[in-house]
Amino acid sequence: MAIIEIRDLCYTYPGAAQPTLNHLDLTVEQGDFLAIVGNNGCGKSTLCKVLNGLIPHFITGTFTGSVKVAGQDTLQSDVGALARKVGYVYQDFENQIVRPTVLDDASYACLNYGMEDYLAQGRQALARCGLQGREEEYVWQLSGGQTHLLALAGAVALGPDILILDEPIAQLDPGHADRIYGVLRELNEKWGKTILVIEHHTEYIADYCKHVLLLKEGQVRWMLPTRRALARVEELQQSNIFPPQVTQAGYALQQKGLLSPEQELPTTVEEGKAAFASLPRRDIDRALPHPAEQGPESAALHGVTVSYRSVKGAPRVVFEGLDLTLYKGEKIALIGSNGAGKSTLMKLLVGLLKPNEGSVSLDGTPLRDTKPEQLSRRISLVYQNPEEMFIKDSIEADIAYAMQVRGVENWPEKTRALLERFRLTELAHRDGRLLSGGQMRRASLAIGVALNPGILLLDEPTANLDIATRREILRTLNDMKEITDTVLIATHDMQLVCEWAQRIIVLCGGKVVADGTRDEIFGNTALAAQVGIRPPEIFAMGRALDDTSLCYTVPEFLRQFEGENAV
Repeated sequence: MAIIEIRDLCYTYPGAAQPTLNHLDLTVEQGDFLAIVGNNGCGKSTLCKVLNGLIPHFITGTFTGSVKVAGQDTLQSDVGALARKVGYVYQDFENQIVRPTVLDDASYACLNYGMEDYLAQGRQALARCGLQGREEEYVWQLSGGQTHLLALAGAVALGPDILILDEPIAQLDPGHADRIYGVLRELNEKWGKTILVIEHHTEYIADYCKHVLLLKEGQVRWMLPTRRALARVEELQQSNIFPPQVTQAGYALQQKGLLSPEQELPTTVEEGKAAFASLPRRDIDRALPHPAEQGPESAALHGVTVSYRSVKGAPRVVFEGLDLTLYKGEKIALIGSNGAGKSTLMKLLVGLLKPNEGSVSLDGTPLRDTKPEQLSRRISLVYQNPEEMFIKDSIEADIAYAMQVRGVENWPEKTRALLERFRLTELAHRDGRLLSGGQMRRASLAIGVALNPGILLLDEPTANLDIATRREILRTLNDMKEITDTVLIATHDMQLVCEWAQRIIVLCGGKVVADGTRDEIFGNTALAAQVGIRPPEIFAMGRALDDTSLCYTVPEFLRQFEGENAV
């Protein structure tokens, strides 16, 4: 039975020249677990906001066509009624947390609807979302993954038939990501919820989703069972979506004639092992990456202790006696699980936090008595949520602001140059908060480098981005030497880490537990188990065939098969 029926849907945002959704037709069956994929800006989030009535009831624009969810016409139903049919967890899920304690927040929507059993509904939702036993905790005591589950519980409590999650694991470490998808699988299989996820991580699509929908230019290009969908390698890549790395490798080997064209492409490491194990391989010489030569000290933390006061219980200690030195010219990745202290370290460096003990310095100068605004020409932080970088009503005004208020000479010309450099000229007069994810990332980077800081800090710069936009951000980062000396990235994106970073710093329990090259970090299986980091899937695929293998990209993996005779 169809639970979502969309016919000839067209929607155009106010002021936009072209429709975002263009004569779109879609039917989703009850009980499906559907992944929605497509390049940034193709209309994925817009489609989902149509389903819960935000478009057109709250977000105006030109809307034609019909949309029915769980038997209700979204044009004839208000947003309040639709919320009991369609639960939604947004990319910026923290904004959905509105109450101080876990049970209070999970039951709040039910209380607003006047349900007498609102507390019981909240408790049930928490149990279904894996948060049973945390009812009386304060929301700020939760990790990032637990906070995401709480936002989900708030939606589940109203008993909707459909649950929509926009990039559910974009800002989570692998352990928390696995937990989120495990909860979604149970909600789907045990409790009968229809699940829709906007997702770029195709390895999770392969493991959990039943169908995949490809959006392109505001239309449904196709909707297929997951295995068939992920086998459409070329078509997905043309839409800036990359299948699991194992699938990419299998497709490349088919193209080389090393795998039979009739053979079903693998989508997991276990399937890849079965498909690739019998192929002849050869030893290859690896060019070992060389760390950058150590330049002058750029920033340093000496004996830094940071703790947060807690309303309940002892203060939460983030760092205790932390020592760390960064050097000019380095490209550094800062990794670790959610709550390891990555964002806290960045806030220390820009002066937004002061240590309880110890010192933080830039270029040898202590920051203890320096105001954050005095550091903006020396160090800049681009936030995890790019919309937090936007304070004006246009991208052009946001980029110009810091230069304008500091009296930078020729700031209009420099603003135009930054717009051009980050391919934002055509978007100059658009509000940054209304751009696509990739556009927002580029705009936030332009704002971050406007004052030519010596150190640039980036918090999860590739979260919520399709592969092509991630590669574009990577190219931009590689060009940063012209603008800034030192770049430090905090990220869960291990592909970015492996392709870009010269130095990898691993945080765990408020300490630096490892500091080295990618081989030193990812080649240490005990470290990966201790910290919960997960290398790119193709690394695991290489190790499954040869436990001494160290390959981080699909081309590196394929090199061992080159030159062999076709099978």
